Amino acid sequence: MTETGVIKVGVIGGGQLARMMVPPAIHLGLRISVLAESEGMSAARAADAVGDYRDPETVYAFAENVDVITFDHEHVPGEILRELERRGTAVHPRPDALQYAQDKILMREKLAELGVPIPAWRAVADEADLDDFIAQHGGRAVVKTARGGYDGKGVRVVSAADEVRDWFTALAEDGRGGQMLVEELVDFTRELSQLVARRPSGDSRTWPVVETIQRDGVCAEVLAPAPVADPATLDEAARIGAAVADGVGVTGVLAVEMFETSDGRVLVNELAMRPHNSGHFSIEGSVTSQFEQHLRAVTDLPLGDTSMAAPAVVMMNVLGGPEEGPMPVRYAEVLAAHPRAKVHSYDKQSRPGRKVGHVTVTGDDLAEVRAEAAAAAAKFD
Repeated sequence: MTETGVIKVGVIGGGQLARMMVPPAIHLGLRISVLAESEGMSAARAADAVGDYRDPETVYAFAENVDVITFDHEHVPGEILRELERRGTAVHPRPDALQYAQDKILMREKLAELGVPIPAWRAVADEADLDDFIAQHGGRAVVKTARGGYDGKGVRVVSAADEVRDWFTALAEDGRGGQMLVEELVDFTRELSQLVARRPSGDSRTWPVVETIQRDGVCAEVLAPAPVADPATLDEAARIGAAVADGVGVTGVLAVEMFETSDGRVLVNELAMRPHNSGHFSIEGSVTSQFEQHLRAVTDLPLGDTSMAAPAVVMMNVLGGPEEGPMPVRYAEVLAAHPRAKVHSYDKQSRPGRKVGHVTVTGDDLAEVRAEAAAAAAKFD
């Protein structure tokens, strides 16, 4: 902390999540610094350093100038973060919590220990074990790499083990005896997300449960709050989110991604321990956004109100973007046609399937709000 009492927050990772932390950091009177992976990343305006987050000395040098470390992604090696703590730097979420978002097998083991509802699963190390699981669960299953997957990467739906033979080969070549996660293929009706923010003291807040809609394994749309939901389902989702946050001791924002089944059950699919795509709606749609709340939590400031700012909020991701350049090349057209839409550019070059920004619309009627958000986002195609 500086002599003037200003808290310095260091964010590892220079993507859009770090970028969207910058405005609330300014409003909260925090000083924010970013360690970006390369020049020209989304959060470049706040990037004090560029370097490899897997290199210990790079991370240690960055941490020397901040009071607390937090993250744009979950990929920083745990041994580096534990050494930071030994050196006296606050790390939030702490490495002992973050490991459950870094390793899907550890995550499933912890969720099972907590008694949280999850799909049937197994850690498998060879094709015979995987084929055995597939045969016991209807002839199809979901296989996931234990580490490193996101936005549909590292996930395959398979009917036989030879469909992931290349992954088994990579594990064998790695020489560390790794395993993959296999899960039952859940027959779900929709996907939900529960966001929770938690302080080091254990004080926490939840946002309303939202519905997420995927396209090619990537979140395309978020409806807040989740429409036509049974109150019992919403209560269960909130209970699960709070149980996971407390059970793993997370600090900051936690996203618990869930499946809702036809009989009203909810099963935990994934965890993210940082602001999450399903919470982008909260910038305009909540009294306190997930980005402000995350910063409050990791600096141990009192948490803000998470009430909805409007009855219906829809966030549409812009996937791909305009062929002629980044999103602002279409701003005049989009803003003129959709004055209610709030447009967020991540300052990324267009590329098929890439998240280059998002559009949010708030209002009273979900159908109208959703139609306008879709029309505004479509203008960036």
